Amino acid sequence: MLYTLILFAHIMSAILSIGPFFVLIPLLKRMEGVAENVLEAQIQTFKSAIRLVKHAGHVLVASGVLMIWLGYWPWSTSWIVMTLAIMFASVFFLARAFKPTLRKFESPDADRKNLIEKLNRSVWIYIFLLLVMLWLMVAKPQLW
Repeated sequence: MLYTLILFAHIMSAILSIGPFFVLIPLLKRMEGVAENVLEAQIQTFKSAIRLVKHAGHVLVASGVLMIWLGYWPWSTSWIVMTLAIMFASVFFLARAFKPTLRKFESPDADRKNLIEKLNRSVWIYIFLLLVMLWLMVAKPQLW
């Protein structure tokens, strides 16, 4: 029963870690050419989504560690090692990809179009990283 509850928390946090990024894609398209006050509200929405993803990621990692600890998969299993490697890379990517770019919008001479393109590219890269981790956790491939 405990393992099932942890698994449920793990799946829900995976959904909350990936889902908001698909909402950000249309938001990024709307950010071009809007008034400054509207852009500010959209940037706050973007920041809130990133904050949700970050906190869901904490639950995702904690529940994943508990499932490995309580389950029968050893830490040296190839799909676990690869998931952890990608996860650590994605943590650094998340920290560098969004917050500094979102801060640049505050500058009066900010190139809004380039910043939006950079955010869009970062969203798609992060979605790709998350989907690779999701595939590793679902398919559990024997890589070595």
